[in-house]
Amino acid sequence: MKITEVRVIVTCPGRNYVVVKILTDEPGLYGVGDATLNGRELAVAGLLRDHIAPLLIGRDPDQIEDIWQMLFRGAYWRSGPVQMTALAGVDIALWDIKGKRAGLPVYSLLGGKTRDGALAYTHAGGRDAIEVEDNVRKAMERGFRCVRAQVAVPGMEGTYGVGGAKEAASATWASPIRLSRGTVSAVWGDGGPMPPIERWEPSPYLRVVPKLFAHLRSTVGEEVELLHDVHERLTPIQAARLARELEPFHLFFLEDCLRPEHKESFRLIRQHSVTPLAMGELFQSRWDCLPLITEQLIDYIRCDLGHIGGITEARKIAAIAECYHVQTAWHGPGDIGPATHAANVHLDIAIPNFGVQEMVFFPEVVHEVLPGAPNFEEGYLHVADVPGLGVDLNEEAAAKYPYRRAYLPMARRLDGSVIDW
Repeated sequence: MKITEVRVIVTCPGRNYVVVKILTDEPGLYGVGDATLNGRELAVAGLLRDHIAPLLIGRDPDQIEDIWQMLFRGAYWRSGPVQMTALAGVDIALWDIKGKRAGLPVYSLLGGKTRDGALAYTHAGGRDAIEVEDNVRKAMERGFRCVRAQVAVPGMEGTYGVGGAKEAASATWASPIRLSRGTVSAVWGDGGPMPPIERWEPSPYLRVVPKLFAHLRSTVGEEVELLHDVHERLTPIQAARLARELEPFHLFFLEDCLRPEHKESFRLIRQHSVTPLAMGELFQSRWDCLPLITEQLIDYIRCDLGHIGGITEARKIAAIAECYHVQTAWHGPGDIGPATHAANVHLDIAIPNFGVQEMVFFPEVVHEVLPGAPNFEEGYLHVADVPGLGVDLNEEAAAKYPYRRAYLPMARRLDGSVIDW
């Protein structure tokens, strides 16, 4: 069996996705992968089309590990989000082919089921604690047992996680920004679409978040697991303060409280708090994860399978984490496509140290283009018991939704300086 063609399709059914379709010389046998890097989609598509696809023609798609090593190490220049996302798209498609050829779902190739479904969490945001409470209750009514809660910060504009911040990234935004104290306005110019700008300050954020969880625990009780995402914005001492102040509210975990460059600073947080910690959304390989896992500085590793090289790398990270009582919580919002979400769940139900899975409900237009996303039922995600990953690509439908330039939001402090979004 040989690879005969690699198709790279950029489509925008509501937001941009980069899809990798690998065809073989066996009639009707192909694999579908996801290589979406939000805001940099064309960079990944160019790498795949111009540099990676020619290396794959004529290769045996069954040799997933060898192909992974060739693409990671063979270019000499390795790692980085563009390279690892492209590699993930190929890797996920190859696992899809392997499952289809074997007549087995991918989870079976990974060792078979260790659980019936993957515990899932969704997002609930609001302008104040009352609105967040209402949205948490709606999620619970829908069947969720775990909910991530985010609240607007008074005096700030466009707080992350409130009012569909990630979903807003699918829109096409106006160009050059004009900064003034306390406000940001988007203006039209010759530079093309530009990112929306949010405002954020640490002091009001650190005041409002503990109050949010005090309110939620007093109203929705202890039966629902609550999570919170800092989104890499705090200094180590600020993160230690927040983790300690959140202890009475028994979070499932506090997510990404430091920048990915500050791994050693998790030691400071651990010294001051027993709030469970999750990290890894911006990591790109197992080596990024190692110090946090081996020193047991986190409780959940939450890499994005679509940005670390796919299933091949993720299962190695999970195996390392298992030795140190660290569970998985793979990244899973709408800025990755259905194939990556399916890869998440296939791995979730096969590994012994799965923790929880972030998820979204895709709109119907995405199901039209990429049918077969995991199914949510009574708090858990499930994949179809079919060969491969279960996700397909409707190329005719994809052609109806051409690429639209779009960016994730950016964030600035009130003095105009850049802060992590």
